[in-house]
Formats: sequence, C-alpha cells, structure tokens
Amino acid sequence: MRLILPCLLLWITFSQAAETPPNVVYIIADDHTYRDFGFMGSREALTPNLDKLASQSARFVNGYVTTSLCSPSLGVMLTGLYPHQSGLTYNHPPPGNSAFNKMASRQDYEQARSPAFNRIRKLPTLPRTLGQLGYHSLQTGKFWEGHFSNAGFTEGMTLFQPRPGQDYGGNRILKGGELAAHGNGDHGLQIGRETMKPISDFLDRTDKTTPFFIWYAPFLPHQPHDSPKRYFDLYQGRGIPEHHIPYLASISQFDDTVGELIQMIESRGLAKNTLFVFLSDNGWTPSTQREKKRPVEFAHTDESKYSPFEDGLRTPILIRWDGHVKAATHEQLVSSVDLLPTVLDAIGHRDAIPGLPGRSLWLAAQGDATLSDQPVYGEIYPGDASVLGQPSKDIAYRWVREGKLKLLVPHSHDGKPAWGDYLTKVSLFDVVADPDEKNNLAKEQPDEVQRLRKLLDGWWKPGDDSAVLKP
Repeated sequence: MRLILPCLLLWITFSQAAETPPNVVYIIADDHTYRDFGFMGSREALTPNLDKLASQSARFVNGYVTTSLCSPSLGVMLTGLYPHQSGLTYNHPPPGNSAFNKMASRQDYEQARSPAFNRIRKLPTLPRTLGQLGYHSLQTGKFWEGHFSNAGFTEGMTLFQPRPGQDYGGNRILKGGELAAHGNGDHGLQIGRETMKPISDFLDRTDKTTPFFIWYAPFLPHQPHDSPKRYFDLYQGRGIPEHHIPYLASISQFDDTVGELIQMIESRGLAKNTLFVFLSDNGWTPSTQREKKRPVEFAHTDESKYSPFEDGLRTPILIRWDGHVKAATHEQLVSSVDLLPTVLDAIGHRDAIPGLPGRSLWLAAQGDATLSDQPVYGEIYPGDASVLGQPSKDIAYRWVREGKLKLLVPHSHDGKPAWGDYLTKVSLFDVVADPDEKNNLAKEQPDEVQRLRKLLDGWWKPGDDSAVLKP
C-alpha cells in the first residue's frame, strides 16, 4: 500500500501534465518569397535561425497562402476561412485607401473604417477560441482589424491609434495634416523593428499554468528595407545583385528576431510544451526598378506581391513541437487554410470551430500518417473593396493547383480587364517545369483546363454571396 499510493499520485501528476495544452506561437513573415530561405535552397538569403527552426519542424515545402494580399491572407490565419467565406477580401474597406487619405479629420476616417471591424468581431477566430479554452493571448505586429481585442486577443499592441514619429508604416496623414492609424498595425509594428520587450514582458507575467498564444507578425522583411548597416554588410562582396541586397538585409534582420523570440521561449523552459507555426503572408521579389514615390527603394516584380503567380502565393509552412512533431520534409500541397484545424487538432479540440474548410496536418506532422495529395485553391482581389460582404463583385482571379498543374482564371467586371492586368485569359501552367509561369499550356491541354475548371468551380463559383457574413 505504501508503494501503491506514491505511484498512484505520480501517475495522476503525469497524466495531468500530459493533458496540459501546448502554448501556440505563430511566426509570420511579411512579404517574403518562398525561395528566400536557406532551408529552401537559397544561395543568397542568410537565415540561420529559420534554418534551425526548419530542422526541428515538419516542413511543408509546397505550402500556399490563399491570396497574395496581406490583410486577407492574415484573415485566413485568424479565421480558418477562405476570403470569399469570411468576407475579408481587402486591405481597405470602402471608400478605399486614397479616399481615406483625403478625409478631413481622424474622426471621419475612424467612423468610415470602423464598421468593417464588425466582421472579425462576429467570426470565430483562433485567439477568441483559444481564449474560450483558457488561453491568454498577445497580438504583435501586422493586424488589420482595428483594436487587437476585435479578434479576441486578450492583450495586444495594435490600438487603431496613430503613433507620432513612427516613419516605417502604421500611420496615415490625412488631407488636413492630421495623423491617423493607417490600418495595418500602428503601434504593433514596433515589434521586431524597435523592440521585442512586449513579448518578454508577456511571458514573464503569464502564469506558467496558463497556456498562451503569441501572434508574432512583424513588419519584416516588408519595406522600407532600412535595416541597420550590419545586415547590409552581410551581403557585400558576395556577387549579389544590388537590387537584392536591401530585401535580403531585411530578411536577415527578421531572422535575428525569430532567433530572439525562440530563445525567449527556450530560456524560460517553455519550448517542450510550445507549438511553433511559421509561414509568410505573401511573397515579395525585388525588381530592378525603383519605387516611383520612394526611389531609394527597389519595387517588387509584377509576378510577386498582389499577383496570382507562385512568387506571390507560395510559402514554406513549418510546425515544431518538440517530442510531438517529427522533423521531416513533406512534399504534398498544403494551404494556410489548413493551419487553424491543425492547431485545434494538436491541442485536442479539433471540433472547437465546426465547418472549417481546411484539413488538419497534425497526423502527418507527427509522422503518424502520410498526407494525401489534394488540390489547393485561392483567390486574388484588389487592395480596395468596392462593397463589403460581396466578394463576387471584386474577385479578380481564382486559381487551383493540383499536382504539377496550376489553372488561373481571370474575372473582369463592367467590361474592364481583370484587376492588375496579370492575365487576360484562362491559363494553365506546369509550375514544376515552369515555376515562372511563362508557358501557357491551355491550348495544348484543353482536357486538363476543363477538368481543373470543374474543380475550381466546385470549390467556389462567384455569383451567390448570400452565405458571406454581412457587416
């Protein structure tokens, strides 16, 4: 009896510890193309901390975001829904970015933009759902939904208030000179560029028995590519083209912050019970052309950010949880829409948000199952929405990739070409043999066009928006 009781108590303690849900940390790169990581084969980008994370992770190297525009892409990560389902299709709700800049006062601007936040307030989100399961959460970095609490974060940096003196984003200068929040993160954009202290403070004041969720989405390697000189120096004398260096310097700055964040977790003894998720919100590839409004910067290529092409949409997806995830490379196609069901599965609450369209990658990440081959889908919109709750009115391109083939379908409105003028006709590409998508195979393979078009229309055919949440 003396032996049985201590053993019973030990078993109970072990059982309770084993049932403790993991902490969850999202690390989201901003404007970072899929090729530009050491672990993805880059000979230019220096990313030692991300490479180490990859070595400890299930690596989904053929990952995709559903759209190449930052706000709707982040919206997918928050809600687990495609943009046409959530209605989060835009960076800027009506009347749009230029019209916002022309407003006379901050009060007018905030009154015009704020109704769009009702959408995220009404949707189940990852932070809101985790909160209902006992998690504390911290928002840092990019966030387009007004105050951090709108998405269900318990703490955060983004307040939908301007931050005077911040010259790398987050502010908007109105017609009369008054400062307002740009809408993309305001105070939250300090993270990574100026400080990491909000995260360390959050970790220090969070009870170790309370699981936490951290949203780390710094304004990096996003423009302005104004990293400290030491990051530029890393790329000098290596034969790297001039127009690549500012972007690469910002990648290395981002990589250093990732190392610092992970060290914060590890030094506090929290890594063994922390699930790390990494991906980019969309791609960005430097061109040789200078920005018109800011010629000190190089512009991005037409084939990357905003576009329906690979440089805008592909991203590696990493999942690390020591002792639970098997470090391995997975070649199957996966999507950012799969992340929320994967996380809910990993923490033992797979059905906490019913009806999610993505699939869980959790068994594959654990090494317990081989992931099946499935197509991935997406949609491209202008930065400004013409109307809320009606994605069909603004959709510019839909796309599907299955195997090596990718079908892109442009959508025109009011007799005008599809927004962005990326494509004027249905196009089919072999993105394995032709990753730059230069050789349109649509005429050569009409049966494949028809088959993939049927898949795409079965996923979503614009027209009826009645199921979209109205503001």
